[in-house]
Amino acid sequence: MSDEFNNDYTTDTSNEVSVPEEKKGMSIASFVLGLCGLIAWCLPLFGYPVSIVGIILGCIGIKKGGKVFAIIGIILSALCLVVTIINSVLGVAMVMNSMNS
Repeated sequence: MSDEFNNDYTTDTSNEVSVPEEKKGMSIASFVLGLCGLIAWCLPLFGYPVSIVGIILGCIGIKKGGKVFAIIGIILSALCLVVTIINSVLGVAMVMNSMNS
């Protein structure tokens, strides 16, 4: 028999090009916390940490990849932070008003 049926080829992987993967974990976490913040603003005890961590993870996520999720997460978290602050101020104003009456 001839060598044309010999299938003992070695594969050389040195010519493969590695594509860097985008790390979207922080961006997706920011997006999820932004969504959770839409409910958490009702209780400022939960609204503040959720929205602040969402903003921080979004800022980190923009640098690492997944910019769309990071930007949406930052916007949602910032919106939730503003609404949480308004909720806190109104709550304190209502308590102060009831104490003066």
